[in-house]
Amino acid sequence: MAPRSGHSKIFEASVRYPRKLSIALALCRRNRKKCFAMQEKPHLTDKTSTPRSTLNPPVFYSSALLITLLVIYAVVFQTQAQSLFEHIQQWIFTNASWFYILTVALVLISVVFLAVSRYGDIRLGPDHSEPEYRNTSWFAMLFSAGMGIGLMFFGVAEPVMHFTTPPVGEGGTVAAAREAMKITFFHWGLHAWAIYAIVGLILAYFSFRKGLPLTLRSALYPLIGERIHGPIGHAVDVFAILGTVFGVATSLGYGVLQINSGFHHLFGLPVNATVQIILIAVTCGLATLSVASGLDKGIRILSELNLGLAVVLMLFVLALGPTVFLLQTYVQNTGGYLSDIVNKTFNLYAYEPTDWIGGWTLLYWGWWLSWSPFVGLFIARISRGRTIREFVCGVLFVPAGFTLLWMTIFGDSAIHMILNEGVKDLATMVGQDSSLALFAFLEHFPFSSVVSMVAVAMVVVFFVTSADSGALVVDMLASRGHAHSPLWQRIFWSVSIGVVAIALLLANGLKALQTATIASALPFAIILLASIWGLFKALHLDATRRDLRGQALPAPSRGQHGGWQRRLRNIAMRPRRAHVSRFIAEVVRPSCDEVASELRKQGYEVAVNERDDGRVLLELEHAGEGRFVYEVRPRAFALPNFVLQDDDGSDARKYFRAEVHLREGGQDYDIMGWSRDDVIGDILDQYERHLHFLHVVR
Repeated sequence: MAPRSGHSKIFEASVRYPRKLSIALALCRRNRKKCFAMQEKPHLTDKTSTPRSTLNPPVFYSSALLITLLVIYAVVFQTQAQSLFEHIQQWIFTNASWFYILTVALVLISVVFLAVSRYGDIRLGPDHSEPEYRNTSWFAMLFSAGMGIGLMFFGVAEPVMHFTTPPVGEGGTVAAAREAMKITFFHWGLHAWAIYAIVGLILAYFSFRKGLPLTLRSALYPLIGERIHGPIGHAVDVFAILGTVFGVATSLGYGVLQINSGFHHLFGLPVNATVQIILIAVTCGLATLSVASGLDKGIRILSELNLGLAVVLMLFVLALGPTVFLLQTYVQNTGGYLSDIVNKTFNLYAYEPTDWIGGWTLLYWGWWLSWSPFVGLFIARISRGRTIREFVCGVLFVPAGFTLLWMTIFGDSAIHMILNEGVKDLATMVGQDSSLALFAFLEHFPFSSVVSMVAVAMVVVFFVTSADSGALVVDMLASRGHAHSPLWQRIFWSVSIGVVAIALLLANGLKALQTATIASALPFAIILLASIWGLFKALHLDATRRDLRGQALPAPSRGQHGGWQRRLRNIAMRPRRAHVSRFIAEVVRPSCDEVASELRKQGYEVAVNERDDGRVLLELEHAGEGRFVYEVRPRAFALPNFVLQDDDGSDARKYFRAEVHLREGGQDYDIMGWSRDDVIGDILDQYERHLHFLHVVR
């Protein structure tokens, strides 16, 4: 049943809603001060076609030039570069260690607060958006990009090293074993994932919620506003590209050395530059195929494969190792870690100076911070549509819980072998070459050769996922945040990472640039703290707007035209697209035109636009205060089972609703069948609420 068209004008509506319209216009005229409100821009990740080039020339060419120059410097002036970067890093650790410790503590506190506060209900995207990936795929990708490869090499090595040489006390004792697991949990637990989570959250919020580019520059929007699109923003993205390329390249270089050592230990494969170059070429070739396949195919499938293999390997060790002991220690280690977390978080060993903290905790904090632009941006890319609470719980607690379980099963099994089974050669081998720790550990299990081959395959796949996700992130940084870029750009960055890794490996320049990457964590930590402050400022405004939208407003007069019978018909009907489209064209569009006409008389810039998909938008610009958007769009739903079907028995027929969307997203209510007066009243309701929000936040 087609709705009846109304014939009232805006001045007639103002007679019906005199207080509503007068207050709205008065508030708008009286308040013209600036407040923090983002301008909505077309979302960069919604493109369906791939252009020939999406490059941002200042970022692309600057980063390519700087990468070339830094690689040449690290290769040609290897000793000088290593000395310079080590001196910088040592100065930072000596004089700014307190700042690193404080920054990471504030990050963890902020992330936990966001999960439990009212901000947790805010969605990373429009209010109507839904997660792009199912939980299993999401966990697998963020885990593989975050630190999957680190667990393969440090799952056995780090607990054993802390056990044999603890920061204080005697090594090789029960007390040292207990403390070793606490320290390992501390380095690989909540703090590391909190750093990744806060960076990913900042980028996802400002990109998906505010329509800014999915690049690191968007984190500075609360601080410098639209200047992120200028030289400052370009510099920030170049900084992120350098950190990502050198971080992934140095990790790839060291990882290949460890893979080579593993093959030598298992099969006698020679350890030399030729083998290592071949391994890098193979790894980058697989990464290129993966990144060319796209995020939904290559990276997702590899991540799920590796997570599955990791679970199988972990269960294998758990079943054939000291199972009851491992389950007991996991519970005890977790309790000890949580009970001692505050003390360890702020412990600088100020009263008992030691070089241990600089070689372990501060090194880890610097590495996590320096990698966070890369990992955080990748996590943000795969997290659109989740609420902040879902995001924090998924990124912080799930991977941390799995990581701590892995460290317990592998680390405590190794310590149990050394402490209770007399396998002293394992501790000796770990002390001599930590890259062989996992393989030496697996030798004490049945089918050791097969299991070690699975472990090597996992290491290779973990490196492939790190390389392909790194190439994807760098391509986005150099392409203004475009998720759908030409294939040649993704291949270019994937190959470039491999070339950089080979060049640094052949010239022994890996250590120099790894040191420089970690030293870069200091300026980034300052930027990160400022960005966290901007995030809280934006979230406060967003939550205030949500609270005001939740307040009760006078109900529109629907149902008064035609009596309650008409209202019941509107409730019960399940209209087709044609009905909703006709309603939008004959009722909604004229209503928006009438409101726009009256507002233009008041001196405001108003536009009413139609889109190809049938939606109608009323957009009102407020200078410096953001934009009010009232939109009605047709939205399809599957016909419920209780509705009588057509005679043809087609159960697949859909019905449509005329749903209202604001700038924040869909509002989940239907205005199909309303009169023109009712639609005008709803527009004024939402506009008055918008003006009240601006009044509250000034």
